Amino acid sequence: MNQLEALKKFTTVVADTGDFKQLQQFRPQDATTNPSLILKAVQKADYAPLLSATVNRFRHAVLDETMDRLLVRFGCEILQVVPGRVSTEVDARLSFDSAATVARGQRIVALYEAEGVDRARVLIKVAATWEGIRAAGQLEQQGIHTNLTLLFAFCQAVACGAAQVRLISPFVGRIYDWHKKSAGPAWIEAEQAGPNDPGVKSVREIFNYYKKFGIATQVMGASFRSIGQITALAGCDLLTISPELLAGLAQTEAPLARALDAGAARHLDLPHAQFDEAGFRYALNGDAMATEKLAEGIRAFSADTIKLEKLMLAA
Repeated sequence: MNQLEALKKFTTVVADTGDFKQLQQFRPQDATTNPSLILKAVQKADYAPLLSATVNRFRHAVLDETMDRLLVRFGCEILQVVPGRVSTEVDARLSFDSAATVARGQRIVALYEAEGVDRARVLIKVAATWEGIRAAGQLEQQGIHTNLTLLFAFCQAVACGAAQVRLISPFVGRIYDWHKKSAGPAWIEAEQAGPNDPGVKSVREIFNYYKKFGIATQVMGASFRSIGQITALAGCDLLTISPELLAGLAQTEAPLARALDAGAARHLDLPHAQFDEAGFRYALNGDAMATEKLAEGIRAFSADTIKLEKLMLAA
């Protein structure tokens, strides 16, 4: 048995891509997208016609509506391949506007439903800012499920659990990147691998906390740099993995053991945490890595959304 099939025994495997033609070979349950992945996809010959067709069909719509229709078009194609859910992201430029985030999430779901897709198969991706978490809580109350992304800090996870969001995506690889860069020459890769990887440790802390206190929000590790980071989180609720790393797992037949255990986590002696807005902002401010990576992620997704808009305007 290869490691991909072994991993599926412990964890729901999710594909992290806009390149839906790669998905069938890996048979993931769900798929996630973001503006950067869609931008990458539409610049390939296989997917450029989707952008042109969407723009031509909705040429008289406002630009942000056409953008949402493009994202939904990709999502519908993905849902023909995966049996579960697709995550579609709200414009990152709305990350600090709760009302606008709620409105865009509602519109994206309405567009899916107009295409015959049940809202249960859609997760609205929202940046895990204070405003984003508040918006996600409102969407959840309306039966619109959410995936809180750009999550780097424990306080973000606690606030998401309190808001009863459906799923969170802690970014393993970007946490690793920050710590490796910060350490510079002092970084010793072998000592920071596997369970000692700072990104892996962050997800494990959140997973154990959620299971200890019976928090229903699902934990989905994301943004992986290596197979080792993935296998160190076997047993996590879900893991979203790039096609390249899915292929690597499929080509590896080394034994794979469960690394995270919900049953064991329930017996851990952990303190309960909660954050009001002031406490959340202070805790996030105190975490240099999370503060920097959250801001960087919003900037990057916003920049790629603008690039996508330019491609649509030129189509």
